[in-house]
Amino acid sequence: MGEQWMRFFRFEDTAVRYALVGALLMGLSTGVLGSFLVVRRLAMVGDTLSHAVLPGLVAGFLWVGGKEPWALFTGALLAGLLGVWLVSQIKARSVLKEDAALGLVLSGFYAMGVCLLTMVQHMEIGQKSGLDKILFGQAAALGLNDLYFMGGVTAVVLMLVGLFYKEFLALSFDGAFARALGWPIGIFQGLFMGVLAATVVVSLQASGVVLVSAMLIIPASAAYLLTQRFVKLIVLASGLSMIAGVLGALLSFLKPGIPTGPCMVACASLEFGLIWLLAPGQGIIPQWVRRMRVQERIALENTLKAIYHVLEKGGFQLETVTLEALAERRRASLEAVLIEGQGLVARGFAHFGSLDKAASIENRTLHLTPEGWARACEIVRNHRLWELYLTHAANYAPDHVHEDAEKIEHMLGETIVRQLETRLNYPQRDPHGKLIPSLADMENPYFSRPPWGNKPRGTEGYGASTIDS
Repeated sequence: MGEQWMRFFRFEDTAVRYALVGALLMGLSTGVLGSFLVVRRLAMVGDTLSHAVLPGLVAGFLWVGGKEPWALFTGALLAGLLGVWLVSQIKARSVLKEDAALGLVLSGFYAMGVCLLTMVQHMEIGQKSGLDKILFGQAAALGLNDLYFMGGVTAVVLMLVGLFYKEFLALSFDGAFARALGWPIGIFQGLFMGVLAATVVVSLQASGVVLVSAMLIIPASAAYLLTQRFVKLIVLASGLSMIAGVLGALLSFLKPGIPTGPCMVACASLEFGLIWLLAPGQGIIPQWVRRMRVQERIALENTLKAIYHVLEKGGFQLETVTLEALAERRRASLEAVLIEGQGLVARGFAHFGSLDKAASIENRTLHLTPEGWARACEIVRNHRLWELYLTHAANYAPDHVHEDAEKIEHMLGETIVRQLETRLNYPQRDPHGKLIPSLADMENPYFSRPPWGNKPRGTEGYGASTIDS
């Protein structure tokens, strides 16, 4: 195995060099066109094309009596275009939808191609034709003429995409807009399908009839999870497709009995799986981590809100809250509330009373820090402003706004809150008559002004919205 690795990376074998160049050319062209297919939701078109070209390949072989690249290319291209045309005709002249038309053409053409291929292989000229390699791909069988064809088609694909990028982009995202501009939609659609069919045909030798559509769709789908910018999508899809092609060629070289096409698709599928799991924006694991962090933040904010409610119920005469009172407010066990309190302490929102170490759990106390008090006021303020907004703007009954406010209070940003305050003319009470914390309350914690309980409770010192004068 080690010797095989060294042979591959020394590039001494002509077959290895041809296979690598072919994989790179195929990856570049399929990555570019696959990006358009994915955003246009036309994944089945690539699959249909790859299967529809098989009878054309066999016909081209019979035409010249041998495996001439130009003959195979011509026959396969004509068969692919015929398949696309039939799909459009079936869709336009019958009640069948596009997915049914694609399925009909795919299965019909592929069945015809397999029958013709079987017949050719039993003929004298078919014994050493190598057409069977086209089903699953064998990059080691690529010749210099095959590479010339692949290079030419790839150059044409890049040139046409560069020249008509705006038109192809408009077709992909807003065909009605392109039609309204007076663009010849039919011509651009036919041009795109033509270069797509040519790309499928020249990629058959490397990835095979059965799996070439996977190289169009899988890398582009993986890239779609990484970016929302189309130019970057094309670059990433092409890069992922080329990497999968090279790795597939390597695996096929290390284990000669395995066709190249399945190895390429397996590597592309592995790329997609890793990106699906780990992509920063759309990956399953980062999304799970974000959800867990949000749930943790909401739980802590609910605890802060509960502490505020306990202090409010006592008329803000105390600056600490016992775990027993907090557990009663939260309707949770003392152990659960203790864990929540430890979470607040870890984040600098609270600290336990200095004499609590020897106290029983229910008598332990929590004291909010200025940061914790400000966040508690924010949550209560968001909740009560949203309740008031729903009763004023949406005509909700006051007894039906609590559940909606419970959900939205953790999501409101300061900009939205300021807009709510402006629209509601800076209210002081919610629909239930409870006071709404003000900015002054958040910026000047009530418990930071000793001696506790000696100051007049009014607009002086406490904030007009928290302490009712």
